[in-house]
Amino acid sequence: MAKHEVYENKTEKLLEPILTENNFELYDVEYVKEGSNWYLRAFIDKEGGINVNDCELVSRKLSDLLDKEDFIPDAYILEVSSPGLGRQLKKDKHFERSIGEEVEIKLYKPINKQKEWVGILIGYNADSLIIEIDEQDQMEILRKDIAMVRLTFDF
Repeated sequence: MAKHEVYENKTEKLLEPILTENNFELYDVEYVKEGSNWYLRAFIDKEGGINVNDCELVSRKLSDLLDKEDFIPDAYILEVSSPGLGRQLKKDKHFERSIGEEVEIKLYKPINKQKEWVGILIGYNADSLIIEIDEQDQMEILRKDIAMVRLTFDF
């Protein structure tokens, strides 16, 4: 298991009681390097949406636990936020909730000379996602070829 996965898993375990106590849900945790900085990000959600006070509450409690456990040797920036409207879909539970929603898919390499696809998510399995491009056309895209999937949103 990669170092980032170990840190993400341990952080998820620290978050569980905080989120349960406040009727929040864990959407995702990521530990990534951007430029010269490491970021530990927790994305939380709840019915009706997360607000800045919810993020502050979780951030303070999580920060205290992270200081106590001290399992990340690198200097990092802790961020707690909502996954947002254009949230990324990474886990099966994200895909399950998004069946019937419009998604944007970015690929590592083009399919039919296109690296970005937009369609309605109609299915998924361990190996692929299936989107409806229009009423007549469906497309199956292998998960290993996908760089990123997120919900689309219009204003």
